[in-house]
Amino acid sequence: MCDKCGCGENQQEKTITEQVQETIEAMRSSLQSHGGDIELVGMDEDNTVRVRLQGACVGCPGAQMTLKQGVERVLKERVPEVKEVVAVQ
Repeated sequence: MCDKCGCGENQQEKTITEQVQETIEAMRSSLQSHGGDIELVGMDEDNTVRVRLQGACVGCPGAQMTLKQGVERVLKERVPEVKEVVAVQ
């Protein structure tokens, strides 16, 4: 973690679920700018993150790529405990 933004200490005090929720909230504006959205549904015991894609993301051919190469990649960078991200309906 870095000293510049202060992310180190704050992240360690928060639960994994809180960290995941904050990260998803930070990504939402990007998805919303394209007519989509994302909602955290929950987390499994093995730290699989379950999300619900909404708006333009529903049925979009690129949604799976966005989920894996975008959302999952960022979540794993910011919250290393995350195993994977899966979409649910």
